[in-house]
Amino acid sequence: MNAKADQKQRTHESILDSAANLLRERGIGGTRVADVMKGANLTVGGFYAHFDSKEALVEETLRRTTAELRAHLFTRIEEKPAADRAIVLLKRYLSSAHRDGHDMGCPFPAVVGEIGTTENAYRTALSDCLDTLAKDIAAVMPESVRATRRRTYSLGIVALMYGGLALSRAVVGTKLSDEILTAARAVGILALRELSNEANEGEQS
Repeated sequence: MNAKADQKQRTHESILDSAANLLRERGIGGTRVADVMKGANLTVGGFYAHFDSKEALVEETLRRTTAELRAHLFTRIEEKPAADRAIVLLKRYLSSAHRDGHDMGCPFPAVVGEIGTTENAYRTALSDCLDTLAKDIAAVMPESVRATRRRTYSLGIVALMYGGLALSRAVVGTKLSDEILTAARAVGILALRELSNEANEGEQS
Protein backbone atom coordinates (compact mmCIF):
# COMPACT_ATOMS: atom_id res chain seq x y z
CA MET A 1 0.00 0.00 0.00
CA ASN A 2 1.49 3.35 -1.04
CA ALA A 3 1.57 6.39 1.23
CA LYS A 4 -1.51 8.01 -0.34
CA ALA A 5 -3.61 4.87 -0.04
CA ASP A 6 -2.38 4.32 3.51
CA GLN A 7 -3.39 7.86 4.48
CA LYS A 8 -6.83 7.41 2.91
CA GLN A 9 -7.33 4.20 4.88
CA ARG A 10 -6.35 5.90 8.13
CA THR A 11 -8.75 8.74 7.39
CA HIS A 12 -11.50 6.23 6.60
CA GLU A 13 -10.92 4.54 9.96
CA SER A 14 -11.01 7.88 11.76
CA ILE A 15 -14.39 8.66 10.22
CA LEU A 16 -15.71 5.25 11.27
CA ASP A 17 -14.40 5.73 14.81
CA SER A 18 -16.17 9.07 15.08
CA ALA A 19 -19.37 7.64 13.62
CA ALA A 20 -19.26 4.70 16.03
CA ASN A 21 -19.07 7.03 19.04
CA LEU A 22 -22.02 9.07 17.80
CA LEU A 23 -24.07 6.03 16.83
CA ARG A 24 -23.76 4.56 20.33
CA GLU A 25 -24.48 7.90 22.02
CA ARG A 26 -27.17 9.41 19.77
CA GLY A 27 -28.52 6.66 17.54
CA ILE A 28 -28.92 6.87 13.77
CA GLY A 29 -30.80 10.15 13.68
CA GLY A 30 -28.18 11.84 15.84
CA THR A 31 -25.27 10.63 13.73
CA ARG A 32 -25.07 13.65 11.45
CA VAL A 33 -22.37 13.76 8.77
CA ALA A 34 -21.18 17.20 9.92
CA ASP A 35 -20.75 15.96 13.49
CA VAL A 36 -19.03 12.77 12.35
CA MET A 37 -16.48 14.71 10.34
CA LYS A 38 -15.97 17.22 13.14
CA GLY A 39 -15.30 14.35 15.53
CA ALA A 40 -12.68 13.02 13.11
CA ASN A 41 -11.11 16.52 12.80
CA LEU A 42 -11.96 16.60 9.09
CA THR A 43 -13.95 18.89 6.84
CA VAL A 44 -17.40 17.91 5.63
CA GLY A 45 -16.24 18.25 2.04
CA GLY A 46 -14.01 15.21 2.40
CA PHE A 47 -16.83 12.87 3.37
CA TYR A 48 -17.81 11.78 -0.13
CA ALA A 49 -14.29 10.65 -0.93
CA HIS A 50 -15.02 7.81 1.50
CA PHE A 51 -18.78 7.21 1.47
CA ASP A 52 -21.53 7.62 -1.09
CA SER A 53 -24.09 8.61 1.53
CA LYS A 54 -24.88 8.79 5.22
CA GLU A 55 -26.67 5.46 4.79
CA ALA A 56 -23.47 3.81 3.57
CA LEU A 57 -21.58 5.26 6.54
CA VAL A 58 -24.13 4.10 9.11
CA GLU A 59 -24.35 0.60 7.64
CA GLU A 60 -20.58 0.12 7.64
CA THR A 61 -20.38 1.56 11.15
CA LEU A 62 -23.10 -0.76 12.44
CA ARG A 63 -21.40 -3.81 10.96
CA ARG A 64 -17.98 -2.71 12.23
CA THR A 65 -19.10 -1.94 15.78
CA THR A 66 -20.88 -5.28 16.02
CA ALA A 67 -17.76 -7.08 14.81
CA GLU A 68 -15.72 -5.25 17.45
CA LEU A 69 -18.26 -6.25 20.09
CA ARG A 70 -17.99 -9.90 19.09
CA ALA A 71 -14.19 -9.75 19.17
CA HIS A 72 -14.33 -8.25 22.68
CA LEU A 73 -16.85 -10.78 23.98
CA PHE A 74 -14.96 -13.75 22.55
CA THR A 75 -11.50 -12.68 23.72
CA ARG A 76 -9.63 -15.82 24.89
CA ILE A 77 -12.91 -17.70 25.14
CA GLU A 78 -11.10 -20.89 24.09
CA GLU A 79 -9.29 -20.81 27.43
CA LYS A 80 -12.56 -21.25 29.32
CA PRO A 81 -14.09 -24.69 30.02
CA ALA A 82 -16.18 -25.74 27.01
CA ALA A 83 -19.31 -26.15 29.14
CA ASP A 84 -19.04 -22.58 30.49
CA ARG A 85 -18.20 -20.58 27.36
CA ALA A 86 -21.70 -19.41 26.50
CA ILE A 87 -22.21 -18.42 30.15
CA VAL A 88 -18.97 -16.42 30.09
CA LEU A 89 -20.23 -14.51 27.03
CA LEU A 90 -23.53 -13.81 28.74
CA LYS A 91 -21.79 -12.47 31.85
CA ARG A 92 -19.44 -10.29 29.82
CA TYR A 93 -22.31 -8.75 27.87
CA LEU A 94 -24.63 -8.27 30.85
CA SER A 95 -22.02 -6.56 33.01
CA SER A 96 -21.97 -3.12 34.55
CA ALA A 97 -18.70 -2.43 32.71
CA HIS A 98 -20.39 -3.06 29.36
CA ARG A 99 -23.45 -1.04 30.36
CA ASP A 100 -21.33 1.95 31.37
CA GLY A 101 -18.58 1.73 28.74
CA HIS A 102 -19.84 3.00 25.41
CA ASP A 103 -16.49 3.13 23.60
CA MET A 104 -16.58 -0.62 22.78
CA GLY A 105 -20.19 -1.23 23.69
CA CYS A 106 -23.00 -2.89 21.81
CA PRO A 107 -24.71 -0.51 19.35
CA PHE A 108 -28.06 -2.34 19.39
CA PRO A 109 -29.72 -0.41 22.27
CA ALA A 110 -29.09 2.87 20.43
CA VAL A 111 -30.41 1.82 17.02
CA VAL A 112 -32.93 -1.03 17.27
CA GLY A 113 -35.91 1.22 18.05
CA GLU A 114 -35.15 3.49 15.11
CA ILE A 115 -34.62 0.63 12.70
CA GLY A 116 -37.94 -0.85 13.77
CA THR A 117 -39.76 2.41 13.06
CA THR A 118 -38.20 5.20 11.00
CA GLU A 119 -34.88 3.77 9.77
CA ASN A 120 -35.92 0.48 8.21
CA ALA A 121 -33.32 0.81 5.43
CA TYR A 122 -30.89 -0.75 7.92
CA ARG A 123 -32.95 -3.85 8.70
CA THR A 124 -30.82 -6.11 6.52
CA ALA A 125 -27.61 -4.92 8.15
CA LEU A 126 -29.08 -5.34 11.64
CA SER A 127 -30.42 -8.78 10.75
CA ASP A 128 -26.99 -9.84 9.51
CA CYS A 129 -25.32 -8.57 12.69
CA LEU A 130 -27.81 -10.32 14.97
CA ASP A 131 -27.60 -13.55 12.99
CA THR A 132 -23.81 -13.61 13.09
CA LEU A 133 -23.75 -12.99 16.85
CA ALA A 134 -26.27 -15.79 17.39
CA LYS A 135 -24.22 -18.18 15.23
CA ASP A 136 -21.07 -17.33 17.18
CA ILE A 137 -22.83 -18.01 20.48
CA ALA A 138 -24.27 -21.28 19.14
CA ALA A 139 -20.76 -22.35 18.14
CA VAL A 140 -19.54 -22.26 21.76
CA MET A 141 -22.42 -24.24 23.19
CA PRO A 142 -21.61 -27.82 24.26
CA GLU A 143 -21.15 -30.11 21.26
CA SER A 144 -23.79 -32.46 22.61
CA VAL A 145 -26.51 -29.86 22.00
CA ARG A 146 -28.34 -30.51 18.73
CA ALA A 147 -27.96 -27.91 15.98
CA THR A 148 -31.65 -27.01 16.01
CA ARG A 149 -31.55 -26.42 19.75
CA ARG A 150 -28.40 -24.33 19.45
CA ARG A 151 -30.11 -22.00 16.98
CA THR A 152 -33.19 -21.54 19.15
CA TYR A 153 -31.27 -20.95 22.36
CA SER A 154 -28.64 -18.69 20.82
CA LEU A 155 -31.30 -16.40 19.36
CA GLY A 156 -33.06 -16.37 22.72
CA ILE A 157 -29.82 -15.50 24.49
CA VAL A 158 -29.14 -12.64 22.04
CA ALA A 159 -32.64 -11.26 22.68
CA LEU A 160 -32.19 -11.60 26.45
CA MET A 161 -28.78 -9.90 26.38
CA TYR A 162 -29.97 -7.01 24.23
CA GLY A 163 -33.13 -6.48 26.24
CA GLY A 164 -31.30 -6.61 29.55
CA LEU A 165 -28.63 -4.17 28.43
CA ALA A 166 -31.09 -1.76 26.80
CA LEU A 167 -33.35 -1.59 29.84
CA SER A 168 -30.42 -1.31 32.23
CA ARG A 169 -28.94 1.57 30.25
CA ALA A 170 -32.30 3.31 30.08
CA VAL A 171 -32.47 3.52 33.88
CA VAL A 172 -28.73 3.74 34.57
CA GLY A 173 -27.92 5.38 37.88
CA THR A 174 -30.80 3.69 39.67
CA LYS A 175 -30.93 0.54 41.77
CA LEU A 176 -33.24 -0.98 39.16
CA SER A 177 -30.50 -0.78 36.53
CA ASP A 178 -28.27 -3.15 38.49
CA GLU A 179 -31.23 -5.38 39.33
CA ILE A 180 -32.09 -5.77 35.65
CA LEU A 181 -28.55 -6.88 34.81
CA THR A 182 -28.53 -9.36 37.70
CA ALA A 183 -31.93 -10.78 36.75
CA ALA A 184 -31.09 -11.11 33.05
CA ARG A 185 -27.83 -12.89 33.88
CA ALA A 186 -29.61 -15.26 36.26
CA VAL A 187 -32.28 -16.21 33.73
CA GLY A 188 -29.73 -16.68 30.96
CA ILE A 189 -27.41 -18.82 33.07
CA LEU A 190 -30.34 -20.97 34.21
CA ALA A 191 -31.45 -21.53 30.62
CA LEU A 192 -27.95 -22.42 29.43
CA ARG A 193 -27.38 -24.82 32.31
CA GLU A 194 -30.74 -26.48 31.72
CA LEU A 195 -29.83 -26.91 28.06
CA SER A 196 -26.49 -28.44 28.98
CA ASN A 197 -28.13 -30.78 31.49
CA GLU A 198 -30.71 -31.91 28.92
CA ALA A 199 -27.93 -32.64 26.43
CA ASN A 200 -25.95 -34.62 28.97
CA GLU A 201 -29.02 -36.62 30.00
CA GLY A 202 -29.71 -37.37 26.35
CA GLU A 203 -26.19 -38.73 25.90
CA GLN A 204 -26.54 -40.98 28.92
CA SER A 205 -29.96 -42.42 28.00
